Amino acid sequence: MDRRDPNLWAGAFGLLVCLGLGLVFLLLQLQGAEFTSVAPALWWASYVLFMLTLVAAQWLVGVDRVRLAQALFAVQVVLGIVIVVTAPGAGWLPILVVYTAALSAYVVSWRVTAVIVAANTAAVAAASWISSSLVLETVLSGGLYAMLQLGTYFAVRAQHREVEMRTALAAAHAELRATSTLLAESSRADERLRISRDLHDAVGHQLTVLALELEIASHRATPPASEHVARARGIAGDLLADVRQTVGELRRRAPDLRDVLERIVADLPSPRIHVEVADDVELDEIRTVALVRCVQEVVTNAIRHAQAANLWIEVANESGAVVLTAWDDGRGAARLEMGNGLRGISERVADLGGDASFTTMGGFRVEARVPVS
Repeated sequence: MDRRDPNLWAGAFGLLVCLGLGLVFLLLQLQGAEFTSVAPALWWASYVLFMLTLVAAQWLVGVDRVRLAQALFAVQVVLGIVIVVTAPGAGWLPILVVYTAALSAYVVSWRVTAVIVAANTAAVAAASWISSSLVLETVLSGGLYAMLQLGTYFAVRAQHREVEMRTALAAAHAELRATSTLLAESSRADERLRISRDLHDAVGHQLTVLALELEIASHRATPPASEHVARARGIAGDLLADVRQTVGELRRRAPDLRDVLERIVADLPSPRIHVEVADDVELDEIRTVALVRCVQEVVTNAIRHAQAANLWIEVANESGAVVLTAWDDGRGAARLEMGNGLRGISERVADLGGDASFTTMGGFRVEARVPVS
């Protein structure tokens, strides 16, 4: 994950706040203060376990292990309530439940969050009542922490929604860039085909007729005119050969793979994409389009799922085949799930007689091999 990610810094700051609270209460206990209604060892065990579940749940959310994160989060919620209720005179200790509400935005639905906020608010109010027995202070404490929890939750949800929208926009931008680039190349290919047909039908036919006429003239001409006719017939033959060669090249010419790939990944904000295409890579239009579509899927996957800072894409010749290799420095996955995008890569490569492989450990990696002919 990018070290500039605000989620990373927010989580680190929240962890420091929670650790700071624990340090304050540890110093108070060392000075002989009593702030808990249960055995100190039991309270500290609950606090340490709360911190561990907080860190573990955040990490599991980051690596997309939602089920396990939800289980640990449930333990964290219970421990947070226990810690607050059993330390009624501990001042700002209820701030812990605010971080519980913030984490709920990533782990559970808003309905479950509403239940958690209500339970946390009741715990804070109960702790205030136990400490002061004053109705006004109890109501104010419960209301204050209810607003803090809701405000934090909605702020996190808004930020999370903004990140999702930016990710979706970047993925759509990459797909649109690939489609528009291929469409432009298709238009240029159609224009080259039209020009080649015009050359073949017009200039080619006329040069053929001219060559035939000069052939006939060469048999009837007498010196010194026959020498000029023979020279003209040779020039006409050379021109006809050049036209046929040009027509063939126009029909076979494919889009430049390096140029197309660089246009697709240009100006994408994240991840940073590095493209390298070997100079000896030469493909026809069908294989070029297939590889471009494969790269489009790789880029889209990295934007939506990898949480990577960098994506590397390399295309090289290897033993009669062109090999596309792409890998990122993202979070990877515990197991491979073949979505429509990955299946599309496999199917495109298989249609050309090649194969594709995927690796998800230590970042996501794709290797697609396409025979040159």
